[in-house]
Amino acid sequence: YAVFDEKRYFTSANAACVFECAGVKCGLLICEDMWFAAAAGASKAAGAELLLVANGSPYHTEQQAARRAQAGARVQETGLPLVYANGVGGQDELVFDGDSFALNAKGVEVLHLPAFRETISVLEVASLLAVDSAVHRTPKRETVADVYDALCVAVHDYIRKNGFPGIILGLSGGIDSAVVLAIAVDALGRDQVRAVMLPSKFNLSISLEDARSMAGLMSVQYDEIDIEPMYASFESALAPHFKGYEVDASEENLQSRIRGTLLMALSNKTGRLVLTTGNKSEMSTGYATLYGDMAGGFGVLKDVDKEMVYALANYRNSLGRVIPERVITRPPSAELRHDQKDEDSLPPYEILDAIMLRHVENNQSAAEIKAAGYAAEHVEKVLRLIKINEYKRRQAPVGPRITPRAYGRDWRVPITSGYKDF
Repeated sequence: YAVFDEKRYFTSANAACVFECAGVKCGLLICEDMWFAAAAGASKAAGAELLLVANGSPYHTEQQAARRAQAGARVQETGLPLVYANGVGGQDELVFDGDSFALNAKGVEVLHLPAFRETISVLEVASLLAVDSAVHRTPKRETVADVYDALCVAVHDYIRKNGFPGIILGLSGGIDSAVVLAIAVDALGRDQVRAVMLPSKFNLSISLEDARSMAGLMSVQYDEIDIEPMYASFESALAPHFKGYEVDASEENLQSRIRGTLLMALSNKTGRLVLTTGNKSEMSTGYATLYGDMAGGFGVLKDVDKEMVYALANYRNSLGRVIPERVITRPPSAELRHDQKDEDSLPPYEILDAIMLRHVENNQSAAEIKAAGYAAEHVEKVLRLIKINEYKRRQAPVGPRITPRAYGRDWRVPITSGYKDF
């Protein structure tokens, strides 16, 4: 289920695993054992005095609180202290956040290690077994800080573990590519990052100014390649075949595909991986171009909705300004035609994101979402777009999962379906 495929490859066992270490009988719980009462109960029945949880638990925005609740329940049921050690690092779509901790027999947290950073700490078992353990309080982090760190770990480990010498991204002057640029620099260092601006006649001058400004603020290699001559060649070659048809998204997509081709050519030549910059709101509604802005090897914002993109930009600027304020405040636009705005084609992002969350992450139907007060026209449009764009998402690069349900292994729906729920 979800991202967990263990039952496809491993056989379950039910025997308790209790061993003695330095005179203390330890009950070993592995991964999901902690999420059910049976394994902890069996360990206590076999004489365990302490529960050790060795975990590979992937991050999402609600997972840390859920882990604490499950660990607390096992302590309450058994009366045994518990030490929880979680892995740290990225693997394809998954990010393991660490965030390890220890609870005494009263369920009070006595140790808490940092999230998203490999750490070694020594915990005296005698103090953990004592009736009144010393209590360690950890300040609660903002969700946006965890998400930012999760994305940095994901990018760092995908690039490093797969042996790429660095990354390339298309820098448009917009909010999404700005956030991806910041994450890439923080994850890899500026020397590993190359930003390329690929302007056409539809790009406003402020887009070029802001792209140059961001590249300068982050001190990365920056190039500009004018795509207008190539776009004109495509238009000329296709003119006889487009005769009699209205100008539509076909011409817009040509620009995006020229950019994708150029970025992939640079990737082939240098060995660097292309990071795509599309967010979850765009992936949901198909507001992206196959073989265009979807061309690349790792989709950094694939599971990040537009509202969170803005939160990430503001958070990163709070650590030191790297994204110009105008990039955050100007209306988002794909700039594939004159005076284009995202909201010409989509509901406002705060509405789109809320409907998407209810449907994709909370399994709510159109009727349930309408009953929650959302306009029927918005609900029906967003759900229809989610459905008809599954074929695009199936061809998108992998990207880190930071919500309880991401597109990919979490989301297995058919491309071909006649079902409608409105």
